[in-house]
Amino acid sequence: MPSTRVLIVDHHTLFAEAFAIRLRREPDMVVLPIAVDARRALSLIATEHPEVVVLDPMLGAEDGLCVLDHLRKRHPGVHAVVLSAVADASDIVRAVRHGAVGYLSKAESADRVVQVIRHVARRGGWIPPDVLGDVLRDLTAGEPDPGGVPPELAGLTPRELEVLQSMVDGLSRNEIAARFGLSANTVRTHAQNLLAKLGLHSALEAITLAMRAGMRPGDGGFP
Repeated sequence: MPSTRVLIVDHHTLFAEAFAIRLRREPDMVVLPIAVDARRALSLIATEHPEVVVLDPMLGAEDGLCVLDHLRKRHPGVHAVVLSAVADASDIVRAVRHGAVGYLSKAESADRVVQVIRHVARRGGWIPPDVLGDVLRDLTAGEPDPGGVPPELAGLTPRELEVLQSMVDGLSRNEIAARFGLSANTVRTHAQNLLAKLGLHSALEAITLAMRAGMRPGDGGFP
């Protein structure tokens, strides 16, 4: 089983150490030294080459989102999950705009966090379902594309557009497979292909782009 290198960035030392101990129980995770501030985080990112960074955006007096900005500009292949005591829609939107592909409350179970880390490592994403609608609306508010399908989506095949619409509709991989009479593996391939063509890292980014272009849940695609 391939391992995932995980960097924890959190200035709450006791929480970070307890979380690290929990992650070390997972045979497919390598837990790197803990970073308690942004400077240490940037240093470890450069030297330890994490694949997933789990970040508390409140690093004492520092804004931890500067770490996300650094990842987006210098290490775009590293995926970031925000793990915060605050998880309302506005905070999630801000984190996503800075490059996060996952967002979890610290009230979530350790098993859920582990599941999300694995999902993000495979180029997935995670937003709490109870605020997902608000997050997507805020991300796309005021940014309609009057031309319908933007040029970057023109390279998608009809099937890939159908899978993208189904993602906007909130369907799971198995549900998309059932909708079109495909296997789950085939749906996964279509999803991976459309992400690669769009130069995106997660389903959330693809959904956001589609909604900016005019796609809406249940509307059958672009006008």
